[in-house]
This record gives sequence, C-alpha cells and structure tokens, in this order.
Amino acid sequence: MNTSKSLNMTMLCDFYELTMGNGYFKGGYRDRITYFDLYFRAVPDKGGYAIAAGLEQVVEYIENLHFDPEDIQYLRDRNMFDEEFLTYLENFKFTGDIYAIPEGTPVFPNEPLITVRAPAIQTQLIETFLLLTVNHQSLIATKASRIVRAAQGRRVLEFGARRAQGASGAVDGARAAYIGGCAGTACVLSDQLYGVPAAGTMAHAWVQMFDTELDAFRTYCQVYPQNAVLLVDTYNTLKSGIPNAIKAFNEVLKPMGITKCGIRLDSGDIAYLTKEARKMLDEAGWETCEITVSNSLDEIIIQDLILQGAQIDAFGVGERLITARSEPVFGGVYKLVAVENEQGEIIPKIKLSENVAKITTPQFKKMYRLIDNADGMAIGDWMCTWDETVEDNLNGDGSLTIFDPDATWKTKTIKDFTARPLQVQVYKDGKLVYDLPKLQEIQAYCKQELDIMWDSVKRFDNPHNYYVDLSNKLWFTKHELLTHHK
Repeated sequence: MNTSKSLNMTMLCDFYELTMGNGYFKGGYRDRITYFDLYFRAVPDKGGYAIAAGLEQVVEYIENLHFDPEDIQYLRDRNMFDEEFLTYLENFKFTGDIYAIPEGTPVFPNEPLITVRAPAIQTQLIETFLLLTVNHQSLIATKASRIVRAAQGRRVLEFGARRAQGASGAVDGARAAYIGGCAGTACVLSDQLYGVPAAGTMAHAWVQMFDTELDAFRTYCQVYPQNAVLLVDTYNTLKSGIPNAIKAFNEVLKPMGITKCGIRLDSGDIAYLTKEARKMLDEAGWETCEITVSNSLDEIIIQDLILQGAQIDAFGVGERLITARSEPVFGGVYKLVAVENEQGEIIPKIKLSENVAKITTPQFKKMYRLIDNADGMAIGDWMCTWDETVEDNLNGDGSLTIFDPDATWKTKTIKDFTARPLQVQVYKDGKLVYDLPKLQEIQAYCKQELDIMWDSVKRFDNPHNYYVDLSNKLWFTKHELLTHHK
C-alpha cells in the first residue's frame, strides 16, 4: 500500500454508494434532487440528551470532494462502472444544500442533525463520511458532557489517546471531548490542529529513571517550577510519594515564592488516598497544592468518588471517555426522506419496518426549540414541514398546542414562548455559507445550551423524556404514507 500520499477521503465510502451512483447515472436519475436526514434513534447510555459534533470535519470533507486519476483507474479496473459515469466522476463536486444543527447543541432522537438536499449521486456518495464523522464526535462529546457534569465543576482532562481506536479516534476524539466540556487533552496533535489545550507532566518512568524518588521530584520542580505536578504513586503514595513531593516543593518552589503546584494519583483507593493526601499537604502548609486523579475513570466512578468525600481538584479520564466504553456506538443513520419531481414538487418518502423505531419521519423539515420566556428553559423541540411556520400553527390566542407523536392524546398548550430555529444553512448551491465558529466558542455554546435543559433531562438514571413533537401537517403526512404502504 502506498502511504506516501495523503488519503482522498472521497474514497472513504461504502462500495454500494458507488454502485448506486452508477445505477442512478445509467437509469436517468443523475439529476434527481433528493433529501436525506442524518439522525440517531437512541441516546447512548440511556441518557436524556446527546451533544451534536463533527460538523467542521464534514465541511472540510465537502470542500475537498474530488476523484484523483488513480481513484478513477481503481474504479475502472473493477469492471463494474460505466465509462460515462467515470467521466462524470472526474469532474465531481458537491452542488447541493446542507442544513445542520450547530456543534455543541443538545440534541434528541429522530432530530435531523444534518439534512442534505442535492442530486441523488451526490447525496448518496457522502453518506459514509457524514455518518462516521458525526457518529464518532457526537458519541465522544456526549460521553464527555456526562463525565464533566459528574465532576461538578472540577476540571476534566482527556487522557485517552493511547487507548483510542486509531489516530483519528484520538485526535478528533479530543476535539469532541473539548466540545463536551473537557478543559484540555494529553494529545498534542489535537492542540496543534484544533487548539484543544494540551497538558501533561510525567509518567512513572520519570520517577523510575532517577536514583531516588526525591531526586526525580526535585529535578522536575527545577525544570518546570510553574507547572510542578508530581506523580506520587510509583512506590508508596502515603509513605514516600507525598512526603517526597512536600520536600521537593519546600526545597525548590518555596524559595521561589511559588505556591501553585500539584500531585497526581493513578492507582489505589482514590477516595481514601486523596483524603489522606489532602491532610498531609495542608498540614505541611501546601493548601494550594491541587490533587489530580486518573486511572480508568468514568462518570459513575467520578460521581461515587465525590459522594465518598474524595479530595479531588481535577480528573484525567482516558479509555472510558475516548472510546465511550460503556456504549461505543452512537447509532446515527442517514435516510431518504423526500425527492423532487420534474416540476420541482417535493414528494415525501418513508421507510417502513417491523421495528417501529426504524420507521422514518418523511418530508423536508424544519426544526425549532421552544423556549419558555418566563424562565428561559427549554420546553421541547418541534418539527414541521419545510413550508410551515410556527405562526401557521398558533391558536387564536397566540398559544401553541403540542402533542406526543406516539401518544397523541398527550397534549400541552404553551404560551409566551420563543421558537428558535435549530438548523442553520451550511451550504447553498454547493457554496459554503456558514461561518464555522471557533472551538472555544462551540464549547461555551454547549454549556449555555445545556443550562437551559432541566436537570431532570440531564439525569444519568431514568432521565425525563424530552419531547420532540411534530406539527399536525407533518404527523398526518407520516400517517398517510404509513396507511398507503401498509
């Protein structure tokens, strides 16, 4: 395999996207305008919400869509593709529209995170990359959000690069973890590429390298006096690690007038050791010394540690964050929801299934988040057809009646609310029309948006069901198609 050149991500697709593209081309559907929704069916870990992420990488991909000569030759050598189709691919580019929910937004099942309107070959070809990118980063951002919430204001650092599933899993995973609320990462490349603050101090090998643990600590404090965080569990945490850390702080940092320092624990009974460490540090006059812990942490363990009174200022979370180990699949899907006929009329399409959860919501749609003006909290989300507005659905007194789309007798009438569009247009006629926010802005936006969600929605166990309601017109459109195809 030739690895001397960068990979063309256009070829990161499922083979059926090319066979269908060839079939569309030969069957006369080359220019048929189609609408696809990318959405997910269930929140990982049975949580109450997910965090949308990965849009910036989708934009990078769309901006670079093309087939190199060697890509065309590879397809020609498969002896399956029409030569005119291969000629079409030589000048391939995206010419359609893309709408998306901004990164960092709390999102819920069956909401279109991305909607693509474009000729059939184009919408089909980009399926795999959109799914793998949004699925991966939304999964990690969601897991990070849960872990950060469990930490209750204490810093969380992403430490998982060496356990990630491949290079992109480490690099883009750190980006997604930052969106979800992590303060930084151990992965240097994520800092270089995306500006995720990279941080780190020492491994056990540093301590083992020196003749004594105290020598190791003294040297580190001398080299990095402004960032002296010492790993104290190489030998014996309470009998040597912490006492030697205190000696190094006293001998090196105190004469410099430096009071900012820290220790890290990576093993043992974390709750017990941190409480004992805090006592020892405070008694030695190092009340400002921060305690960081690591070692196979997740939101449940962090929550338990805090309940046990562990004295922790920051958490380093590795494999269980970067792999979302408890449920490592986001489960996003990409489904056809409408096509345009020759007159430009939008025709809704539905996919049926014996599994009710897999039945799609048809039609080109718009989405709104309904915000209570009295307290600023989210009431729910509301989905309608592309040609509707919220105003079209208001009652005579200006209120809106919403209903559970699965249990339609459950209704609620809301007044004095704001309906905020959830999707933004990212591409129009193949041109990028969306200003990508900076990563720090996305993280701040994510926190802001989570703050308008009720705590009951954010519970780890048995969270409140946040409703995604349909307009009357959209609900009837779906059920007319269900009846027609049954």
